[in-house]
Amino acid sequence: QVRLVESGGGLVQAGGSLRLSCAASGSIFGSIFGKGWYRQAPGKQRELVAAITTGGSTNYADSVKGRFTISNDNAKNTVYLQVDSLKPEDTAVYYCKWTRTNGFSYWGQGTQVTVSS
Repeated sequence: QVRLVESGGGLVQAGGSLRLSCAASGSIFGSIFGKGWYRQAPGKQRELVAAITTGGSTNYADSVKGRFTISNDNAKNTVYLQVDSLKPEDTAVYYCKWTRTNGFSYWGQGTQVTVSS
């Protein structure tokens, strides 16, 4: 099975930046993945933040477009989310998700991002 571990979260001031990482391990040999980042704030639904396909196409939520950047490093089996110009409303637990070509998905445990005003 695939295991995903997020890291890079923390407490930052509004306007600050973080680089979140999602590293995969386990039975990923020969696999092809789509990758994405989601977030969930207290009392809110989990929402898609950014996604990247195996072909390199990216999609972003309107709320983060222009501020967040998703990227992928196949050699390291790691997907990144660069988060810039952070706002207090970005405060949430950020989760990564990898999806196999057959549609089966794996989720990480999440990393907390807290943005203070």
